[in-house]
Amino acid sequence: MVSNSHHHRSSTKSGHKPFKSRHATKGQLAKQNKGKVEKTKGLRQSPAQALKSKLDRRNQARQRQIQKAIERAKDDKIFDGRNGAPRIVAIVPLCADTYAEVVLNHLNVALDMETNKYPTGVHLVGIDRFKQKIQYIVPERKLLPVLDACKFADFIFFVLSATQEVDEIGEALLRAIEWQGVSTVFSLVQNLNQVEPAKRRPDVKKSLLSYMNHFFAEEDRIYAVDNPSEALNAIRSVCSQHPKGILWRDARSYMLASDLAWDDAENMAYVTGTVRGKALKADRLVQLQDGGVYQVDKVVSLPNESHRGDAMDTTAVADAPSEDQDSLGQVSDEVSMEEDAMPLPDTRKGVLLDDHHYFDDDEIDGVVQEPLRKRKLPPGTSETQAKWIVDSDTDDSDLEDTDEVEELMETEIEPEDDDKMDAQDDMDDATTTFGTSKSEMFIDLSPEEEAKAIAEFRERKKEAEEDLEFPDEFELRPEEKASERLHRYRGLKDFRTSPWETSEDIPFQPKRWDVLARIDNYKATKLRVQREALVGGAAAGSKVKVYLRGVPRELATMAVDEYNGRVTGLFSLLRHEYKKAVVNYSITLSNDYEGPPIKAKDTLILQCGSRRWKVKPLFSQGGATKNNVHKYEQFLQPGRTCVATVIGEVVFGNVPVLWWKQHPSGNLELVGTGSFLNTDHERVIAKRRVLTGHPYKIHKRMVTIRYMFFSADDVNWFKALPLHTKRGRSGFIKESLGTHGYFKATFDGKLNPQDTVCVYLYKRCFPFEAEEWYGR
Repeated sequence: MVSNSHHHRSSTKSGHKPFKSRHATKGQLAKQNKGKVEKTKGLRQSPAQALKSKLDRRNQARQRQIQKAIERAKDDKIFDGRNGAPRIVAIVPLCADTYAEVVLNHLNVALDMETNKYPTGVHLVGIDRFKQKIQYIVPERKLLPVLDACKFADFIFFVLSATQEVDEIGEALLRAIEWQGVSTVFSLVQNLNQVEPAKRRPDVKKSLLSYMNHFFAEEDRIYAVDNPSEALNAIRSVCSQHPKGILWRDARSYMLASDLAWDDAENMAYVTGTVRGKALKADRLVQLQDGGVYQVDKVVSLPNESHRGDAMDTTAVADAPSEDQDSLGQVSDEVSMEEDAMPLPDTRKGVLLDDHHYFDDDEIDGVVQEPLRKRKLPPGTSETQAKWIVDSDTDDSDLEDTDEVEELMETEIEPEDDDKMDAQDDMDDATTTFGTSKSEMFIDLSPEEEAKAIAEFRERKKEAEEDLEFPDEFELRPEEKASERLHRYRGLKDFRTSPWETSEDIPFQPKRWDVLARIDNYKATKLRVQREALVGGAAAGSKVKVYLRGVPRELATMAVDEYNGRVTGLFSLLRHEYKKAVVNYSITLSNDYEGPPIKAKDTLILQCGSRRWKVKPLFSQGGATKNNVHKYEQFLQPGRTCVATVIGEVVFGNVPVLWWKQHPSGNLELVGTGSFLNTDHERVIAKRRVLTGHPYKIHKRMVTIRYMFFSADDVNWFKALPLHTKRGRSGFIKESLGTHGYFKATFDGKLNPQDTVCVYLYKRCFPFEAEEWYGR
């Protein structure tokens, strides 16, 4: 008897091992390794990446420390010895009951020095105990004098009160100084001995330190100037520390003026001081703080014993201008100017369409003009008919469906109030059903009925909340012609990619537009001029007398009180930094600003580095676009950073910017902050206008639109522009209906009856020129 044995197949499937060959072809190897990245783990590309022993790593860290100490000692060398450069300290009282003179006398007492009077100005004090010199700046407790003093300061003493809070002026000073750029900061407290009981004094110091950490997080200590030991520690820290510096300031040469006077022998003004930052070069222009930009005639070095240059027989010329000296208004080689002016386009009134051509009358002043470009016209077309024919490569059949032609299902949008729209109902009865591209009979309303219907319709639309989301919408009056009102506007198929024909803007550009400096490569030019500032000139730390050409005698002989008690000095400009160009700044609305909205073209005060201007900026959206076209912003929106464009002077580097609004009383209110971006002559700021129409009859993708235009001529004028809706549909105009501006349009899908049809038009806006502002 034979038994049938049952066998189960194995449930585990094991594939065959791949064939391993040592002689695979290059094609097989490439196919196997396709998409794989070779691992570099464990591989060392250079000796710096090689494995090192613990001793080698220690030696390398030690060498880095030594190199860093050498660089720091080189920077501190200008302060070495009694003849070294003084350390500049600005005293900024933040409370109403704090005074700079009282603070300085407390510091003198701690140093066993005699008390003295310290009026507004610059005071040089020798600290024999630490073999250092300190140049105290005592500014007037106002915004601009304090900001000017902090521009030159190596250290800033913020003076707080233990009995009073920081007032509105003090907080405004803190915010402005913080954004302008600040070097090393020390916080001092006054009147701490008046706090009773005495056990509350540490808590008061902690509270004040917490307040200062809100602005300067690195602060870890606050000094009580009433206590001699703490005052001495503050002076010791100033004399031993190296100041952090300010990046935009240290990239240039600057000098705090200890004297500004007129030399009768040379018949020109001179400024005396110690060179700081980079070396001072006579070939570069200098900015006299709140006094203008001037050329340097010569730089004379002074002996260490005399800081004011009384012994002129021992002086020597430290630097003199060469043939490469910058002149006011000079155009450099790095600036590319258009020598051949582009031909002026046709200046007839008309709208620039997306393909940048005009649709206008062919006859001007009795002279027949040549057409702007050749067009294919049907046989027998007259000149009058030809001017309204728009070239189109799109066939109507592309956007129409066969089912739509066969099915004549028509949808009408009934008005909300039948009693008010009897005139429209009468027109509906007289209108035939449409669904093809052929013309239809269309009966116009009377002018009175049409005006009444438009007024009632727009009144209902104003009540809708959605209209508030489109601030660029523009409504024409029934008696207006869009072709005349919007003759400077043009259409774009795509705002971010369609090219902008700049030649057509020539008739509307400013007079000095063609003579503005144009920097082809801003980043490369910036690196070149910053490296150039590292070579030559009077070295930092040297005491010099700088003679300036063209300074008015009245300015050089002006008294301190006539100069508004301000601290003055020099800032050397880099090459090309005085040339006029189209400059862009970033601007962000301040969180503390509670005034009326800031509108484009409003007059603002701009401070960028050492210079100030009165400007009327144009606001636009930031970011990079393919065609360098950016949307114009009418208002400065909270929480959004915009680009402000003006015709101003070139600046190299990420220099901080402050924006103020000047009140009729003369006070300045901080409205925004930002920084310098770049110079871009080709940046287009496009102001948008949105013409809106509303569906009147809908048959699938074929729609009758009304209230966008009010004449058949306007419909034909803008026929080449694409249509868009607020809900994302797109289409184009097919033909005009009647004489009141109704027209038929085809869209890429069925339209919602509540949708709104839009036509986007754009006009280029040109910036305004800035005026130098000195605050006097």
